[in-house]
Amino acid sequence: MSHELHYMNNKLSFENTEIAFRHSSNTDLNRAYWLFKVINVNFLVKIGPPITNFAVNIGLPIKGLIKATIFKHFCGGETIAECSQTIKNLADGGVGTILDYSIEGEDDETVFDNTRDEIIRTIERAAQDKAIPLTVFKVTGVGRFSLLEKLDEGLKLSVDEQIEWQKVQDRVLAICEMAHSEGVPVMIDAEESWIQKTIDSLALNMMRFFNKEQAIVYNTYQLYRHDKLASIIADFSVAEQEGFLLGAKIVRGAYMEKERKRAAERGYLSPIQPDKAATDRDYNDALIFCADQVDRIAFVAGTHNENSCRLLADLLDQKNIDHKNPHVYFSQLLGMSDNLSFNLANAKYNVAKYVPYGPIKAVLPYLFRRAQENTAIAGQMSRELSLIVKEKKRRSAL
Repeated sequence: MSHELHYMNNKLSFENTEIAFRHSSNTDLNRAYWLFKVINVNFLVKIGPPITNFAVNIGLPIKGLIKATIFKHFCGGETIAECSQTIKNLADGGVGTILDYSIEGEDDETVFDNTRDEIIRTIERAAQDKAIPLTVFKVTGVGRFSLLEKLDEGLKLSVDEQIEWQKVQDRVLAICEMAHSEGVPVMIDAEESWIQKTIDSLALNMMRFFNKEQAIVYNTYQLYRHDKLASIIADFSVAEQEGFLLGAKIVRGAYMEKERKRAAERGYLSPIQPDKAATDRDYNDALIFCADQVDRIAFVAGTHNENSCRLLADLLDQKNIDHKNPHVYFSQLLGMSDNLSFNLANAKYNVAKYVPYGPIKAVLPYLFRRAQENTAIAGQMSRELSLIVKEKKRRSAL
């Protein structure tokens, strides 16, 4: 009975802009307003990246402008220390931080070692700070993309490549070992389908080692792929048989255009769902499956979709699963869908935001992807804008 009352008192509304933007000053709100206005103009998003890259590469003083605008909105800072204010702002609203070191597309062994060390630093920081409940890394942050591609294709590695592959596995192991010894969950991000098989088997192996008592390692499942609901179910079956907990981050996905283009060029069946409805159905079915097995699956629902957030919130209440059960997290990206993150946190659900950080030049690909994704998500930007406008009006009426 008390549970029902608790829920009724926290009737979830994703329209409450006062809660959604409580952590944003008027300056923050104005910056967001102009930023989303610009992002809404497709033309600027298309010409922006090449011009910006060119300006940065030839040393034009554009970094300050980027840092004060798009970087400030979507990123925590250039270093872990610089993220402190963002971590605090989120924590004040009951939202956790996931420090996401956003360097990608490198192919240098020294960079890979440095990235491993930096990921380990995020884990050490999380171990000392309850405001950082989860950590994350990408396998391509610590290993060469084309090497993973070769492994996925089942091609024979040269002696040098075998040594290189061993180093990649050692880096992943070092990260997961640190996460285990500090008791901090670490999520392994999903990537392109043509390297994903190698990442999946690596992630499952790490779970075998480290997920016996608690869920430390999570793999990521992109449900815009038509085979990934089946993957979750199959991996859960392996976890049950071998006696470890499954860690699952559930997302819709981030490489759709690229995936379809490659499948068309190479003449294989696209791994992507036929339409958005199929993705939504599989995503929600994955949430239901995980909630049904909440004692044996720890999962993070990475989603900006209001229906999916409401479905999971309702599922927890229907099944009498405590809002603060450590096996269930909602997650969104910094600078987006604050109406979801802060209203869920206000209703006492576990919520954490991805806070990307890193040197501006290295984080640019991430920022451009955000802007391009946002124009691709029909209605997402106008939704963000309308909420900002609503909050600006509410404040000016005070």
